[in-house]
Parts: sequence; structure tokens; C-alpha cells
Amino acid sequence: MINVTGYRLADNSRQLRRLFDERVRGLGVTGPQARLLLSLERNPNENQAFYAERLEIEPITLTRIVDRLEGAGWIERRSDPFDRRARILHLTDKSRGIVARLNASVEALFEAMLDGFDPAERALFDSLLERIAANILAARQPEVVHG
Repeated sequence: MINVTGYRLADNSRQLRRLFDERVRGLGVTGPQARLLLSLERNPNENQAFYAERLEIEPITLTRIVDRLEGAGWIERRSDPFDRRARILHLTDKSRGIVARLNASVEALFEAMLDGFDPAERALFDSLLERIAANILAARQPEVVHG
């Protein structure tokens, strides 16, 4: 028998990503572009490899996204002072407007997703998601063998 909870988590995640992509398309960006812009806001001053891993995309794919966003004037690459080969990504002043609209879109999306949940249910849901994240992180850690 298939684990229904696991299926629901995966399916809901897929549907949420699709809805996010549809909503941000109306703002003039693709889903991956929007995720990169939001990630740059939440995790500033990192190199391209960091964002590729965070977004679970190949570095060459990230480079293409960065090229487009840089061409639009929304992000810029700067040299990494600790690694000559790496580039640190930064939001530009011009990107503030689109990032604010993306954040508003995300807030509206989550309000729609949690429609009908009272404040206690929202707090419990958030707490359960934190516990799931901690459990997943713990499961990814290599087991220590004592001998």
C-alpha cells in the first residue's frame, strides 16, 4: 500500500509550485526566475553554485536564468573576494519592485492555501512542518558507527 501522506505531501508540493509559476507569470517572470529573485532576497551574498543547489537546478541552467535577469537589470554578478572563479549574485535597486510584487503574490498564494484554517491550526501546521523539516535533515545526516 502506498503511503498516502507522502503522496499528498509530494502532490501538494507539485501543485503549489505549478500555481506559483502561473501566478508569477502574470508579473512577467518565470517560476525559476521568481524563485531565484526570492532566494537572493532571503539568502543574500552567495555564489551561483549556492543558488543552483538551493533551487535544485544545474549550474548551466542557473547561468541562463542569471543572464536573463542581469540583462533585465534585476541582478548583478560581482567577483567573489575569496574565489576568483566564483561570482556573488546581488539584487539591484531596480529589482526591489518586482521582489515586492513577488512577495505579495506568495503571501496571497499562502492565504489561499490556508483558507479556512484558524490561527491555532495555522500555528500547529507551521510547527508540524518545522518538525518534518528537522526529521528530514536528521535523516540526511550520515549515521555514525561506533566501534
